[in-house]
Amino acid sequence: MAALHADPPAHRPAHAAAELAPLVADLFAKAAPPQRARLLNGLLRPVGPLALVAIAAGAFANLLPTTRWEVATVSLDDAMRLTSGQVLELARYVEQKSPEAFIKLPELLADSPLWVSSLGGALLLLALQAWRRRAG
Repeated sequence: MAALHADPPAHRPAHAAAELAPLVADLFAKAAPPQRARLLNGLLRPVGPLALVAIAAGAFANLLPTTRWEVATVSLDDAMRLTSGQVLELARYVEQKSPEAFIKLPELLADSPLWVSSLGGALLLLALQAWRRRAG
């Protein structure tokens, strides 16, 4: 009976990424507006319209694209309006739906000193490396 409740192998990477969402939210809180916008744009790539309205009590609803096939994009003003708690909810959704989206975060913020100058950035990089080894 226990085997019926075991997670299938396809879902294991999401569990392996579970510690990443709080680190992403912490990095967002410390980032400058341009890095916040890039981080959010990266997180929003796999998020559909229904999820935009549902995540963080609708905090991302104003980002709904005008056409069905566009991806939501974040302006600097949007990036400053959103809280780290809302980004935490977004990151938790992304880690469940598309955990591989986290792998692209270092590329999005490559020019940011946050990766090396903040504890949160360094921890996120280490966690991403560990997640890649487990998932790969």
